[in-house]
Amino acid sequence: MDKKESGIEELESVFTYESSQTIRISYSAIKFITKKFCQVIGRGGYGTVYLGSLRNNVMVAVKKLDTSRNFSDEKFLGELKCLKTVNHKNIVRFLGYCACTDGEVMEIQGKDTVADELRRFLCFEYAPNGNLHDYLKEKPPGYEWSIRYKIIKGICQGLDYLHGKGIKHLDLKPENVLLGAEMEPKITDFGLSRNDGTQSTIVINNTLGTPGYIAPEMIDGHKISFKSDIYSLGIIMKRLLMGTHEYIPQNVRRIYLYFLKPVFIISSI
Repeated sequence: MDKKESGIEELESVFTYESSQTIRISYSAIKFITKKFCQVIGRGGYGTVYLGSLRNNVMVAVKKLDTSRNFSDEKFLGELKCLKTVNHKNIVRFLGYCACTDGEVMEIQGKDTVADELRRFLCFEYAPNGNLHDYLKEKPPGYEWSIRYKIIKGICQGLDYLHGKGIKHLDLKPENVLLGAEMEPKITDFGLSRNDGTQSTIVINNTLGTPGYIAPEMIDGHKISFKSDIYSLGIIMKRLLMGTHEYIPQNVRRIYLYFLKPVFIISSI
C-alpha cells in the first residue's frame, strides 16, 4: 500500500473513531481527496478551503495555508498545538495535517536554481451549512429565533471550553463560526490563537483580529486577554439578535461592558 492509500485509510479511521489522534497526511492523499483542488468552498486571509471526499463518501474540508505572506513554521506549529488539544462539539473537529517541502527548479536572474516550495494543509470535518456570516446575510431579521438562540448558546459553550484550556481565540467573528448539519455552531480558524495558560492579560507588539470585532484594549494598548474574545462574542450576539451581517459601528464599547459578565450564563442553561 502506497502513502496515498495508507493516508486515506488512516484519515477514514480517524473520522470514524472520535477518540483517534490527528494524523499526518501525505500530499498525494490531499490531492486525491480534493480531486486536485477542484472545488473551493471558502477563502480567508490565511488560506483557501477546498472540499474533500473520502472513499466512504464522507465529506471533509481541506485548508491550504498561504505560505507566501508572513508565514512561519512557528505560527503553523502554534495553530497545530491549539487544534490538537481541543475536543468539543462546538469546536470544529481537526482530523489531520500535511507539512512537506518540495524542491522545484526555477530560473532566477537567468540562472537555474532549486527553490523550496512549502506545502501546509489542515484537514477538518465538513460543516454542510456554511458559516454564520452567510447565514446572517441570507436570512431576514427574526428568522427562526430558536436557531439563533442555539447558535449563541453553542458559541458560548465552545468559547468557555477554549478559555478553560487556556486558549485565547483572538479572531472570533461570523466567518469563523461554521454551522453543522443540525445548525450547531463550530468555532474554527485558530491562526491567531494563543495558548498562554491562565495568564490573564498580555501585551503584544501589534493588533490582532478583524476590524469591528477587536476589543478596545487591543486597539488602545495592544493588550490581549480572555476578555478580548468576550468582546468579539458580544458583537456576534448583537448581530444575531438584530439579524444583520453589516458592520455595527455605534456604541461597541457599551456592548462589550454589557456582555462581559452575563455571557457565560447562557452556556450553562
